[in-house]
Amino acid sequence: MKTKMKLTAVFSQEEDEGYIAYIEEMPGVNTQGDTLEEAKSNLLEALTMVMEVRREMVKNEMLTSSLKLSKRKIITEEISLGV
Repeated sequence: MKTKMKLTAVFSQEEDEGYIAYIEEMPGVNTQGDTLEEAKSNLLEALTMVMEVRREMVKNEMLTSSLKLSKRKIITEEISLGV
């Protein structure tokens, strides 16, 4: 079964300055572009970067936590959200 995650991309055209863009459900995912197409492309790149950073932060936190709670079994696996 393929699951799809839906996020809301918001684009605002600024006077003579192109577009600003962000994803409502993901604080910190925002960008800009001279054209709508550029803003969309930049937004996908920003989302990818934020997800990578957050994944690394969680991994580091789990390592730190597992050292403190060495008896706890921790299982991690990647999931596909079909996006």
